Amino acid sequence: MSQQHSAAPAPTSAVSAVEGRPDWWRDAVIYQVYPRSFADGNGDGMGDLEGVRTRLPYLRDLGVDAVWLSPFYASPQADAGYDVADYRAVDPMFGTLLDADALIRDAHALGLRIIVDLVPNHSSDQYEWFKRALAEGPGSPSRDRYHFRPGKGKNGELPPNDWESIFGGPAWTRVTEPDGTPGEWYLHLFAPEQPDFNWEHPAVGDEFRSILRFWLDMGVDGFRIDVAHGMVKAEGLPDLGDHEQLTLLGNDVMPFFDQDGVHDIYREWRLVLDEYSGDRIFVAEAWTPTVERTANYVRPDELHQAFNFQYLATHWDAAELRTVVNRTLDAMRPVGAPATWVLSNHDVTRHATRFANPAGLGTQIRLAGDREVGLRRARAATLLMLALPGSAYVYQGEELGLPDVVDLPDEVRQDPAYFRGAGQDGFRDGCRVPIPWTRTGPSYGFGDGGSWLPQPADWGGLSVEAQTGEPGSTLELYRAALAVRRERADLGAGDAVEWLRAPEGVLAFRRGEFVCVANTTGESVPMPAYGRVLLASGEITEAAGEAKVPADTAVWWSAS
Repeated sequence: MSQQHSAAPAPTSAVSAVEGRPDWWRDAVIYQVYPRSFADGNGDGMGDLEGVRTRLPYLRDLGVDAVWLSPFYASPQADAGYDVADYRAVDPMFGTLLDADALIRDAHALGLRIIVDLVPNHSSDQYEWFKRALAEGPGSPSRDRYHFRPGKGKNGELPPNDWESIFGGPAWTRVTEPDGTPGEWYLHLFAPEQPDFNWEHPAVGDEFRSILRFWLDMGVDGFRIDVAHGMVKAEGLPDLGDHEQLTLLGNDVMPFFDQDGVHDIYREWRLVLDEYSGDRIFVAEAWTPTVERTANYVRPDELHQAFNFQYLATHWDAAELRTVVNRTLDAMRPVGAPATWVLSNHDVTRHATRFANPAGLGTQIRLAGDREVGLRRARAATLLMLALPGSAYVYQGEELGLPDVVDLPDEVRQDPAYFRGAGQDGFRDGCRVPIPWTRTGPSYGFGDGGSWLPQPADWGGLSVEAQTGEPGSTLELYRAALAVRRERADLGAGDAVEWLRAPEGVLAFRRGEFVCVANTTGESVPMPAYGRVLLASGEITEAAGEAKVPADTAVWWSAS
């Protein structure tokens, strides 16, 4: 057991500071912090919890409702903390449990809620259970908590089935047994350092319910569940055969993803969460074939929200966007869950770069593209997203209009997909470069000790300092949009939009007295002036009841 466990403070009462708005999460704007790249509090070049804590006032002033923290647990960092060695300890690179407690309390005092990442599909290979399973050998009860299997072939030299890892190569690794002989294989849908738990074993469920209570007692307001669709595997672990191999956005239900048994787990978890006051929530990272299957995760007795990856992967195209919006709202309405909208996160190319490139390159782009076009589209896409009913997620740095860093030297890259190969190139490092706070300095205000990934030379001009108070800056656009959203009852809440007639390539919808128009074309388009302009992502002109909406621009109007 980690020594940090004994340092855990008494359960916090600070959660009461943010109570008072039931169902806050239905229209919340939630800001994702990737701790190692947000702010460095101790000058070692790596972001940490103290750095996050010092920047909480910035997030309050930005206008978000909650902060989601990517993993900060004790970990060998084989996959940026998603390989957890101790779920009840903070990794020393990020601080201590006392730092986590202070961050939660300070956030609550500022009116911000804290959501932490939970990684239940797999552990680190340094997790105590897995080390014990290796040491005890075949047939031991400890091995039943993971997926250990004998290999195929004459001497067991082939993997137990044909599944592939997300990061490339087989999803199985063979172990050397305590007597030194080649032995069984274990399943890892991700890196070999991330063995998958066997959720058929009751001890796994018991452990994670205990982990939930540990952090709920610390005062967290919810959990983002990593690989929420992956914990249960099909009985017998069947081969895929001729089936197209593993992708996160598969077109079918895979034997290792989106199995119906995961919903039994979440019904048990919901009972735990409902024991606590403060309207706390679960958020699913569930990559499913359709938004309709995603809706299964947010039925009334399961989770509260699920990321809308279908929306994230949609091109900057009015017809495609309208289709995804309609399908999302239609899927969520029967289960009474809010839709969610997201444009970027720590696993995909930032949307300012995605939209700078031709459609069809997917979410794993390694090209800079036309940065001016990309930023213009990103700003418009933000206003569109924030105008839709439901909850929205913002990834750190997108409010600065940051692009992906596509020219990182090979020697600094750390994404495990880069080292695993199989056609993947470690694209995720590009969206994880530490964000700039000041115009100058060795790390643009990230910290006194440089930054763990190199920042581009032009990032000073994109910094918080450079954009604060600057009319028309992307940061001020986000601040203004979030302020308007918070003030208006016809934004955020609800489960429907009223589509208005619009030219091809233009989206227009009404919500009460509010109207949003988004021009996804490359040309200026005339539109009716729907009232008073609240906000626009670019310069528009109005005359005689008509407005000219420039290319790749969104506008908010109010009839009152």
